[in-house]
Amino acid sequence: MPVLPFLEDNEENVSGIVRLAYVNGAKFIYPAFGVTLRQNQRDWYYKKLDQHFPGLKEKYIKKFGNAYECRSPKAKALWQLFQKECDRFGILYKMEDIINGYKQGYSDNQLSLF
Repeated sequence: MPVLPFLEDNEENVSGIVRLAYVNGAKFIYPAFGVTLRQNQRDWYYKKLDQHFPGLKEKYIKKFGNAYECRSPKAKALWQLFQKECDRFGILYKMEDIINGYKQGYSDNQLSLF
């Protein structure tokens, strides 16, 4: 992910991402409930917002200004839902667990490369 503020940051979308990840065999998801925007990225993103979602750029500017990290105003609630859904489907989401789970699939010889 990122989950784009004001576009994708809703419970239905987050639950759907987790469900589809599970159905397609994903073992982990590392979430970001927002988006990061450097200057050139911001310019490009705002042009796309104007093109596909007229008026939404102004909402971003009002909420985030020139901030690099643009977190969803719903991030806390979405995180709680995300954790619950991942736990329900057995999908890892904490980086430490992801790394440990990833390494379990390798023999001791292969682990020495990491």
